[in-house]
Amino acid sequence: MSKDITLFDYSPITEREPIHWPEGKRVAFYIGLNIEHFYVDLPGTATYEGTTALTPDSLNYGWRDYGPRVGIWRIIDLLDKYGIRASALLNSDVGERYPQIIAAGRERDWAWLAHGSSNSHLHTGLTVEEERAVLRDIVTTIEKTTGQRPRGWMGPGLTETFHTPELFAELGGQYVLDWTNDDQPYPLNVPGMLSVPYSVELNDIGIFVSKGLAGPDFVQMVKDQVDQLHAEAEAADSGRVMALALHPFVIGQAFRRRYLDEALDYVTGHPGVWLTTSDDIAEHYAPRRLNREAPPFRSERGRGCPCGPLRRTPWRLRNRLRHGHPPVTVR
Repeated sequence: MSKDITLFDYSPITEREPIHWPEGKRVAFYIGLNIEHFYVDLPGTATYEGTTALTPDSLNYGWRDYGPRVGIWRIIDLLDKYGIRASALLNSDVGERYPQIIAAGRERDWAWLAHGSSNSHLHTGLTVEEERAVLRDIVTTIEKTTGQRPRGWMGPGLTETFHTPELFAELGGQYVLDWTNDDQPYPLNVPGMLSVPYSVELNDIGIFVSKGLAGPDFVQMVKDQVDQLHAEAEAADSGRVMALALHPFVIGQAFRRRYLDEALDYVTGHPGVWLTTSDDIAEHYAPRRLNREAPPFRSERGRGCPCGPLRRTPWRLRNRLRHGHPPVTVR
């Protein structure tokens, strides 16, 4: 028998209390950077379906493995250029296998989200007690490797069970990204839990692999998305969220670098965009959801400025200049 969704209620965007982002910005922009591990004897995301039944599937495994070996370092270089902190969607199995990536993310103060154990194991088919144990292991492993307990969840392949949000809340979780049905955060019918927007449309796998579009198409889509969301937010006097979903084995290919560069240049140069993370979006929205007066936004990482903390890293100093702040001498 079919069942209706009970995790959240229907709420048209035209009938909500306004959301106001810091400093009068209209669009909260974050990058969901997928950092994943695949197993060589299990099927996964494929560029060529004809070899997925083989063990090892060297064609598809090698394509995906390009991400942590090469592609992610191109992306990190561009994030540094534009002073963007990633929302890292992290398989817990990544930590012990790619420690250099974890170190790079910790140095840059990324927000770390739980993204299942690996992308060869979808988060489904679990009893409540099995899932409780699996989630506990995922969360504690990520906390151990990154030094940060994840506040957000996105399942591998955006998978959940009917109990994932409530079980993740038991572990201190505050939001999920799996339900890509909105341009604003909204409360779930699980105490203390939110849905924060993510995207299967503005997603490099969908754009390049599924639809077969080219780099200029990607750039135009990003530009059109931020412009339209900004116009709607202005008209309604209520903020929107723009998520850009990236996978290092896709957007990290050499011939696509220039297009990500162009897209980020446009977004970060837009005067109405708040460069942020999914963690900070949830943090800013949550007091309003609970019908409390929200305190003035004050990020632990940069006193409310999207530039991040004052450190000796050159990309942070460049970003301060982009946002009109004077350079700072750090002693």
